[in-house]
Amino acid sequence: MAGRYALALFELARDQKAVDAVLAEMNQFKALLSESAELRHLVRSPIFSADEQTKALGAVISKAGISGLSANFLKLVATKRRLFAVSDMIAGFEKLVDHEKGVTRAEVTIAEPLNDAHTQALKAALAEVSGGKSVEVEIKVDPAIIGGLVVKLGSRMVDSSLRTKLNSIRTRMKEVG
Repeated sequence: MAGRYALALFELARDQKAVDAVLAEMNQFKALLSESAELRHLVRSPIFSADEQTKALGAVISKAGISGLSANFLKLVATKRRLFAVSDMIAGFEKLVDHEKGVTRAEVTIAEPLNDAHTQALKAALAEVSGGKSVEVEIKVDPAIIGGLVVKLGSRMVDSSLRTKLNSIRTRMKEVG
């Protein structure tokens, strides 16, 4: 269901040549959702009627400056009682935009922050692996992995972290002993 809504929004945005504007506003709404527990409750709770959700959402999006196609889409989703799936709809829309632009997203987890040269080298290596597509890299720092890195590129994941290697050695040693 979320995919159908995302596709409909994408096609409308593309027809109106407003894909980037809609993407920015959808990301803004996603940020509002992550920041506000009350908004998440409004979106996810079946207690509120469609009217109540639509009115409350209208106030939130007008205050946030979300207008046009994005605002109409969010109000429609609230009217149809599908607001609980809005995060999935936004994620689906983002994937459609990325596909249209030839962008691949990667999530890289490292133990310590990278300098600019290493970040650029990582982006170049990931672009080469992804078939020459443009790669947007989200870098997360997690000292718990000790060293190495964990890369998620599309549906592929490579875990070359020191923590995983040590756990693997520990498992093998338990099997022997």
